Amino acid sequence: MMIVGGGIAGLMAALAAAPAPVLLLNPAGLGEGAASAWSQGGLAAAIGADDCTALHIADTLKAGAGLCDASAVTRIIQAGPGLIETLLAYGVRFDRDGAQNLARGLEAAHARPRILHANGDQTGAEIMRALIAAVRATPSITVLHATARHIFTDDAGVTGVLASAGEQVMHLPASRVLLATGGIGGLFRYSTNPPSAIGQGLILAADAGARLKHLEFIQFHPTALDSNGPFLPLISEAVRGEGARFIDETGDAFMHGDDLAPRDVVARAVFAHQAAGHQVFLDARPIGARFATRFPAISAICAQAGIDPQTQPIPVRPAAHYHMGGVAVDAQGQSSIPGLFAAGEVACTGLHGANRLASNSLLEAAICGAQAGRAMASLATRATRLPAVAPPPLPNAEPVRDIMSAHLGVLRDAEGLTRAITQLAPMATTNGAARLGLLITQAALTRRESVGAHMRRDAPGLLHQAA
Repeated sequence: MMIVGGGIAGLMAALAAAPAPVLLLNPAGLGEGAASAWSQGGLAAAIGADDCTALHIADTLKAGAGLCDASAVTRIIQAGPGLIETLLAYGVRFDRDGAQNLARGLEAAHARPRILHANGDQTGAEIMRALIAAVRATPSITVLHATARHIFTDDAGVTGVLASAGEQVMHLPASRVLLATGGIGGLFRYSTNPPSAIGQGLILAADAGARLKHLEFIQFHPTALDSNGPFLPLISEAVRGEGARFIDETGDAFMHGDDLAPRDVVARAVFAHQAAGHQVFLDARPIGARFATRFPAISAICAQAGIDPQTQPIPVRPAAHYHMGGVAVDAQGQSSIPGLFAAGEVACTGLHGANRLASNSLLEAAICGAQAGRAMASLATRATRLPAVAPPPLPNAEPVRDIMSAHLGVLRDAEGLTRAITQLAPMATTNGAARLGLLITQAALTRRESVGAHMRRDAPGLLHQAA
């Protein structure tokens, strides 16, 4: 079996499949280019004495604006406490309080403090560290530094992957393939994602004929550092959970106490305030001297930008952050193509609906990655033959970014979406990034109501209805 991608979903899948042999494809070293390692906020799990999975489920359903799959939400959230035990067994060092209990933080739209952190604001990196060590210690997992370029299929399902490493082209037979390739933030001019996150897995799946779902739902994080450069460092929601608040250049707290509202609500408010001519800042001065110890990575990011959060507000802006849509999968992670699986951000499990609840992404990646790995290992190997064909061109996101940012951002309307389709269509036949952008735009144009992260200027009332 084969796994494409080396983030938390891919690593958990490989470990769960053991001792079955796994070939893990990742273009660079393990962890390199994975958005998982960039995750600051943490991992949500209902483990507190004042919490329960029923509350976590209710918060997730509410944030998803009526478009979650209730059975998927229940299945994944209920697995959360057990996941924490698994990660602790792998050696993940979550932060603890003075009594040595697992420390829990509060983030937007959560009814209870249930966010587990590691090293303050380096949760993803710490989980990745432990999982990479476990993968390296597992003899059944082979890592190949290569890029997946095409998925082969026949009438019975997946037959293999066409990959490349530099000038070398490889035809790799496999009747079970997991896509764990991350998100699409790199299709936008401003994003919190790694530059390589341009929807590679979605392009592979779409070209293979797999069913995709909810492509129009893209979450824009309201607090990316407003700095030079297209890929903006994230200022975690946990900073607001510790007491930071939004202000503008006049000092006005324009969110009026709703600083921890759901991300789509906050992103629209920040976007609207900036569109009205204001500058927006995150005022973390109330946190005081605790900031540097609670958020060491964010402190370093701010210092590099010449900002001292203890004495200066942090300039922020919305940026493309997370894709709720993806490859439509079942409870085992299998797509509409037999043998083709997806897990993590590239998949659409039904957990997030129209708007992901903060810190549910690491939870989903780990749980669903492991489930997919077990499901793949349970399937019999099928002999396959691959045609000797040349790889398709690598996707190029650069000509797509300004189009997506102009018309698929925080606010959309039919006129802009139609213009984007006109601009993307001529490039789509030869550029996978444009092809994916076109599919996303068509989905956004088709959904005429505003719901969750999909806000139409020409349909301003937010509607909660079934897909």
